[in-house]
Amino acid sequence: MTTFQPVAVPGEPPPADSVRPRDSTAQAPTSVARLNDTIRGFVQTWGSVWVEGEITAFNLRGGNVFGRLKDLAGDATISFRIWSSTRDRLPGDLKVGDHVIACVKADYFVKNGDFGFGVSAMRHVGLGDQLERLERLRVQLRSEGLFDPSRKMALPFLPRLIGLITGENSDAEKDVHRNAELRWPQVRFQTKYAAVQGDRCVPETIAALKALDAAPDVDVIIIARGGGDPQTLLGFSDERLLRAVAAASTPVVSAIGHENDHPLLDDVADLRASTPTDAAKRVVPDVAEQRAIVGQLRARMNMRLTQRISHDIAQLEQLRSRPVLRAPETLLTSRAHEVELLAARGRDRVDRSLQLHERRTAELRATLRALSPASTLARGYAIAHLTDGVIVRDAAQAPASTPVVVTVGRGSFAAHSDGELAEQPSAAAESAVEDGARPDPAGRGAPSAAN
Repeated sequence: MTTFQPVAVPGEPPPADSVRPRDSTAQAPTSVARLNDTIRGFVQTWGSVWVEGEITAFNLRGGNVFGRLKDLAGDATISFRIWSSTRDRLPGDLKVGDHVIACVKADYFVKNGDFGFGVSAMRHVGLGDQLERLERLRVQLRSEGLFDPSRKMALPFLPRLIGLITGENSDAEKDVHRNAELRWPQVRFQTKYAAVQGDRCVPETIAALKALDAAPDVDVIIIARGGGDPQTLLGFSDERLLRAVAAASTPVVSAIGHENDHPLLDDVADLRASTPTDAAKRVVPDVAEQRAIVGQLRARMNMRLTQRISHDIAQLEQLRSRPVLRAPETLLTSRAHEVELLAARGRDRVDRSLQLHERRTAELRATLRALSPASTLARGYAIAHLTDGVIVRDAAQAPASTPVVVTVGRGSFAAHSDGELAEQPSAAAESAVEDGARPDPAGRGAPSAAN
């Protein structure tokens, strides 16, 4: 037999007898609804209580807030609800990590047996101890440059092997594998399991990180965990883990919780993914998307080549349509006529020049012949000269018995001088004067004749 005896609370009226369940037995059990009604009636007898703590969860759903409040000195927590009507009267900057005091009243939901506290008032006291420690660590790491984007390593386009650190048989592991394989079926993983919350989280994650970082084939490391209470994610803001990630030579991707979760690992890692699913999409390229890109590039290349070839063909046709290329013989014909005219003119000028020079040459030849001694000899005159070649110009040069050589119009012959003759003009000399022979400048007449 089970009987619920409510406890009297000072200042509250005792519960009515009508809310007490009757004694129940195995033969006459009490229904769940009556049991929940009894519990709810008992809980409603409690009054409102002011409580101090740190907000560790603050989730907004449908205008209402569902969260948890943690004791500042220990691990005790309570669940609380803030209805939309009450939320409008509370500070608008309430968030996880705030140190608050709240007026709460216990409530029990009959339908699902859920126990919690409704908040009627809440105000800030100051940053919670954990948030304050995290903020101090954040400032320190930022000053050391661990958040600097310049030190973050770029992820490979297509990693050969992906290192994964996550909880064993976790939803995060399944999400990463499933989404990565959907994007690139040949993707390979090397998985190291570690506790993702509690005291073992930090040392096991660091050990897994060092093992994967030392593996030569691992190109990128993903640290993944599903969503949870911020209290359970504190391990991913631990300074030891953060410094180990900063010292890793392999790019590290942080995929912790959901979009609104933001441990310090997100700031130190080379890339922050909002969820494990997002991490798979950021690390592994989509084969269909890459094929589409290749197809687009090939189409653009074909279009550019087609345009270039079409442009060149059009230019070639335009060049070929020009008269000089369409009928090149026309230009040659016109030039041939010009060449023929120029050649004819050249021949005429050459002929005229030759004729002129021929006439000039004939004139010079005639003049030369007229002045040549041979012409004089041809008219019957002779030249006498001694054997030594001296021309006889004076009869005294050829005394008697002097051998002389006489040159006439045709040849020469030898002769001997009989001496000088008396100067008497002869008929021959007179005939020579009549023929136009010029007398000797000394007045001695023509050269002596041979005997």
